[in-house]
Amino acid sequence: MNYRTAIVTTLAEIGEAAWSELLASQADATPFLSYAFLHALHESGCASSDTGWQPNYLALWQGETLAAALPLYLKMHSYGEYVFDWAWADAYQQHGLEYYPKLLSAIPFTPVSGTRLLARDGQARAALLAFLQAQQQASEVSSCHILFPPESEARQLEEAGYLMRSGVQFHWLNPGYTDFEQFLATLEHKKRKNIRAERRKVREAGVVMRQVRGVEATDADWKLFHRCYSNTYAEHRSSPYLSLDFFRRIAFSMPQNILLVIAEREGRAIAASLVIHTGDTLYGRYWGALEHVPCLHFETAYYQPLEFCIANGIATFEGGAQGEHKMARGFLPQKTWSAHWLAHPAFADAVQRFLKRERGGIDAYLDELNEHSPFRA
Repeated sequence: MNYRTAIVTTLAEIGEAAWSELLASQADATPFLSYAFLHALHESGCASSDTGWQPNYLALWQGETLAAALPLYLKMHSYGEYVFDWAWADAYQQHGLEYYPKLLSAIPFTPVSGTRLLARDGQARAALLAFLQAQQQASEVSSCHILFPPESEARQLEEAGYLMRSGVQFHWLNPGYTDFEQFLATLEHKKRKNIRAERRKVREAGVVMRQVRGVEATDADWKLFHRCYSNTYAEHRSSPYLSLDFFRRIAFSMPQNILLVIAEREGRAIAASLVIHTGDTLYGRYWGALEHVPCLHFETAYYQPLEFCIANGIATFEGGAQGEHKMARGFLPQKTWSAHWLAHPAFADAVQRFLKRERGGIDAYLDELNEHSPFRA
């Protein structure tokens, strides 16, 4: 079947209606693939050529219908990806080769698994993958990386010649708890005792928690959240990836997917977290504080969202990147995937050997984690 192909530098070239219609046909789509979220990243300047994230989306059209698409960026660095290839970049530099620019298919600053090869059917997906491989060869980039696809998509990429890499995240699963206490009752005694102690410390510090759905959040709430978020980055001597303009854009375009958790003491807001959710999955995302209160991070970014999941029948809470400490709070390890292509044959061979060793380490790590379940036998 013949498709009309295009490389677009802004989602506006595709249009919200066409993008949303394609996304609705995908089984593993998340809110982070929505036109609202991605367009906000681009239009706010957070993910743009100025920040080293040049959109180069691939699109396949069948007549007036968008048949397939791939979120794709020309990257000038490796920040904001959560699958670390700094050692590969260093090796290129040591041998006098350029690692950047590279091609990257991912949701900027968002380590959430979900489909990347958006397609209406298998034929369109195969054509999209062939289009991507042609661009790899034509673009004179060092490499191409597809981060956090579902395993089925990762296996398709492996069959097409990409190198497979695995990682670990921690997710909380809700079998149908009626309240937080019922969840606690499933944990080992020490874990249950520690969580109660952490929550008690926050209460005894005089902190009151407030859950604000996106549809009810005011601009003052968003200014407060961004102030907390930016302050926490500053305390770690870093710069935040996301701007108040970005948060205002998603507040307007996708409020139904947003929950703000705001911590207050003596009538004054001191911390806040932001989570994104659907009817069945909640994604832990951003947090920040203006004052230090012991255990406040756990209450604001974990326990309050857990209570929200239980109250609303949400089945999964994806806790984000890294964090073995999440296991002590009822999160369990889950394997993630990424796929990689390197143009230089010798480096591709070296990375393939490295990934084989790393994969054995990841599998052993998962086995060890699963032997230390936080739940009662």
